[in-house]
Amino acid sequence: MKKYIYISLGLVAVGLGAMGVVVPGLPTTPFLLLASWLFYRSSPRLQEWLLKSWLGNYIRDYHRLGGMTVGQKAGAVGIMTAMVLLSTFVFIPPGSAARIIVPAVGLVGVLAVVFAVPNAKNKDTET
Repeated sequence: MKKYIYISLGLVAVGLGAMGVVVPGLPTTPFLLLASWLFYRSSPRLQEWLLKSWLGNYIRDYHRLGGMTVGQKAGAVGIMTAMVLLSTFVFIPPGSAARIIVPAVGLVGVLAVVFAVPNAKNKDTET
């Protein structure tokens, strides 16, 4: 039974991670790392599928480098900030509660990337 719970949670984490590629403030890498961990404990076949998918690059790079390089973090924060600003001031109507919620969630995402995601250990690979 635990195996099926892990698989279900892993699939949800993959879905959230994939959404994080395009949704401002929603992180990608933490959800994919969680999915990889869940699949490792429940389904080697699904873990292999995840690592070979286009999302697997995030996981492989994270494991290979032990975190994100400063350049990757700066790029992630820049893209997140741009998407939050675009969403807030172009797509969300004035007076909507989402004009407060989206920037707040975006700030949480930025803080997570800056402070919770470890820096890459191999400084020679920074770009």
